[in-house]
Amino acid sequence: MGKRIITQRRGRGTTTYRSPGHRQIARAKHRKYDDLEKTSIINGKVMDLVDSPGHSAPLVKIKYENGEIVYTIAPLNLGVNSNVSSGSKAIPATGNTLPLSNIPEGSPIYNIESVPGDGGKFCRASGAFAKVVSRINNKVVVRFQSRKEREFDSRCRATIGVVAGSGRQEKPFVRAGNKFHAMRSRNKLWPRTSGVSMNAVNHPFGSGRGSHAGKPLTPPRFAPPGRNVGAIRARRTGRKKK
Repeated sequence: MGKRIITQRRGRGTTTYRSPGHRQIARAKHRKYDDLEKTSIINGKVMDLVDSPGHSAPLVKIKYENGEIVYTIAPLNLGVNSNVSSGSKAIPATGNTLPLSNIPEGSPIYNIESVPGDGGKFCRASGAFAKVVSRINNKVVVRFQSRKEREFDSRCRATIGVVAGSGRQEKPFVRAGNKFHAMRSRNKLWPRTSGVSMNAVNHPFGSGRGSHAGKPLTPPRFAPPGRNVGAIRARRTGRKKK
């Protein structure tokens, strides 16, 4: 009798494969999208820089004039007691949040909203940034570090600067346990074992055949969970004929 493979166990939603959200400080996002953000400006002060296991970059704790406290992603060269501002009339300085329509071309930005008011979706990893390239009607073209470009609504907000923690990848994990806990805090499965390296009871591709599946990598169209592994819904496999 076969066993449940890892993809089945993760889909079950048990605590073994559930992200430990109780360890995370807060969700990193812009302040709420209200009238101050749309037409005016609100000033704030950096209270603290905190480390959240669920983020690759440090978070910054900001307290605004109205008493609102927001956690967002920290930019490079922003320290405690620094003054920041948010809103359509904010100046384009490091740590300030404003709409893409008011950001000068060529300025480094991060934590870009996908739609106005969602809090930020793009360029959130440590060391990440993007640049405003051009404007087309009510759209703003942004170029990422991958050289890819994307159009955003001009009302979408972004923060000026580069995400802090850019040297994260230069420090080795050294121990396997460090890597395990770092991946677990983000609900990432690690270590990952190839299916062809498993036993036959653990995976459809497993057996004593070495690194060879022994069957087509594309599963049957109506394969049940557990068999539906490999090149799912692949149009074609193998080398393309000339």
